[in-house]
Amino acid sequence: MSNRPTINDLARAAGVSTATVDRVLNGRASVRPETARRVYEAAQSIGYHAAALIGHRVHSDLPRLTIGFVLSKERHSFSQAFKRAAEQAAIHAPDIRGRAIVEFSPTQQPADFARLMEGFAGRVDAVAAVAVNHVEVTTAIERLHAQGIPCFALCNDFGQGTRDSYIGLNNMKIGRMAAHMVTTAARTSGKLAMFVGGHRWHGHELRETGFRSYQREFAPEFTILDTLVNLETRQLTYEATLDLLSRHPDLRGIYCAGGGMEGAIAALREARQPREVALVVNELTPESRSALADRYVEMVIGTPLNTICRNLFTLAHQARASEGVPLPGQTFLRPDIHMPESI
Repeated sequence: MSNRPTINDLARAAGVSTATVDRVLNGRASVRPETARRVYEAAQSIGYHAAALIGHRVHSDLPRLTIGFVLSKERHSFSQAFKRAAEQAAIHAPDIRGRAIVEFSPTQQPADFARLMEGFAGRVDAVAAVAVNHVEVTTAIERLHAQGIPCFALCNDFGQGTRDSYIGLNNMKIGRMAAHMVTTAARTSGKLAMFVGGHRWHGHELRETGFRSYQREFAPEFTILDTLVNLETRQLTYEATLDLLSRHPDLRGIYCAGGGMEGAIAALREARQPREVALVVNELTPESRSALADRYVEMVIGTPLNTICRNLFTLAHQARASEGVPLPGQTFLRPDIHMPESI
């Protein structure tokens, strides 16, 4: 006997009657779009055999919207989580047949980001990227605009005054939050260190500014060392952290404003006891979760990727449906905060 879900199982999962499911399946009478979508999502979740057919019924009359994403660091867990969030946002975007095409820049060079962004021309309705702030990227946006393709900056702002909108965290505030936690968690006054991925990452520059602003205002007993560029790489961060620990025995805290935190965590595990140096990092990954549990990390500031991608599809749909109506220049989202006792 087959154990595959029945129409009755689907009706229960969707919270509707079997008659409603029948109407969705056969298109015999009108069903509210939100109800049809709920039936479709329930069909997917329980593995109903006609889920594809329901999806076709639900989406057949909706306009298509394809967004091209340019990300970096393909092997990083954060980047893969971003890709999954983009694809899920496309599936669940209301009132459209969404699609996400995700490509990864092989390097952090501006030319690579610009090449991939322009390469979406003729294939997508909008472009969104996590990219460095550089004239080559701005020029790529201008060329896409000339073809009627809006462009969005995600997480790290770029092309200010040219791109259509920025969606992400308020990076100045993120830097201040990090400084607050580092200086609060440090047991005594001393020195603080900070890593940024590079000076073309506008978000990292803002986080550094916020970090230093907070220290000047509320923690003048601490001294911030010169900011270190780690190119968001584990090995470079590892070696630089070990060097910091050997040269500055009074080092009390570290903030990794971008990637490469795995190297700082590894160095602290090797050279210090838990909580001897207060470490704050960004993004919850297997490594940062483990370091939280072991008290080598005091706080993880997470990016709400699902919310970013949902907002992106909404804004891109508005940009296409309301041509000429300006979009919000910035959409700031609340960060996800993870502490040792919250994981």
